[in-house]
Amino acid sequence: MQSYVALLYSIVLAEGRRVVMADLRAMAERLGHRSPRTLVATGNLVFEADRTAVRDLEAKLEAAFAETFGRHVDIIVRPGDDWLKLAAANPFRDDGEEDGTRVHVRVMRDPLTGAVPSDFERYCTAGERLAVVDGHLWVHFTGQASESKLLGALTKKRLGVGTFRNWNTVKGLAAMLRAYCIIP
Repeated sequence: MQSYVALLYSIVLAEGRRVVMADLRAMAERLGHRSPRTLVATGNLVFEADRTAVRDLEAKLEAAFAETFGRHVDIIVRPGDDWLKLAAANPFRDDGEEDGTRVHVRVMRDPLTGAVPSDFERYCTAGERLAVVDGHLWVHFTGQASESKLLGALTKKRLGVGTFRNWNTVKGLAAMLRAYCIIP
């Protein structure tokens, strides 16, 4: 048994329709995952399962999501211990502790290279800072992330499959793992 974190790229199904977290937990249970729990209503799922390759879990979750909710959504899965390492590696921790909504990480399916920050510096018009740590892209926004030109440039087409979570969510998932889960 091992704990996993699954991150949905989007919970928007159609205009005015979103994934209900109880339905997401039920979907995980139908797949045989144990003790599924969600954190906030933005597609963050923690569960236990037999040790399985992450890609296999992602594929099964994505297929079940499409069957259950009627559309494909990229789902990124990380073993619980990897999530704790990701949280510990935050290069903007002090800024995140000051305001957890201004520090985000784009959790990647495939690791990014160290050249990524320089590719996007021209979009950092409001003092944003970028860092790639263990293949994930960390961003410190000086204002609201949604108002940054940088956010619109960090697309799936340019970076590959990944999804953003703010520092508050990263910490919340780490706390759930520490409190309720099986960590090797």
